[in-house]
Amino acid sequence: MKALVIYDSFFGNTEKIAQAIGEALSSHGEVQVLKVSNAKLEHLAGLSLLVVGSPTRAFRPSPAISSFLGGIPANGLQGIKVAAFDTGISLQDANSAILSFFVKLFGYAAKPIAAKLAKKGGALAIPPEGFFVRGSEGPLKEGELDRVADWAKQIMATL
Repeated sequence: MKALVIYDSFFGNTEKIAQAIGEALSSHGEVQVLKVSNAKLEHLAGLSLLVVGSPTRAFRPSPAISSFLGGIPANGLQGIKVAAFDTGISLQDANSAILSFFVKLFGYAAKPIAAKLAKKGGALAIPPEGFFVRGSEGPLKEGELDRVADWAKQIMATL
């Protein structure tokens, strides 16, 4: 198996999740973890699995992640299993009725990422997943790195 984890990160939380995913997947084959600014379309060649993650920014993926995904040619992910994740504040921690309303209305970044990956021909290995931070800058909530390992195991079970 050849896997690639592409992420964007502003405060280091999404990077920690991406690195943990890469570590969990590495026992099953070759895994590369790249910040989106270092990712190129050539990195997609020969992949079995592509995992993409972003912090949730204004209820969407970061502009860099959106730009990278937009640059993938139509059917450019044909034959590749894909998965998407995001980081953000949980509704329980938001402590704001307005923020909770908008999160329920617009959601987090992982679903739009998964939709873009599927639109480019990728086969979703697992539903998109969100990992939670404390406040807008983090750190990660306790137990989130353990959830990452479980999520990665679920991905591997689909390959």
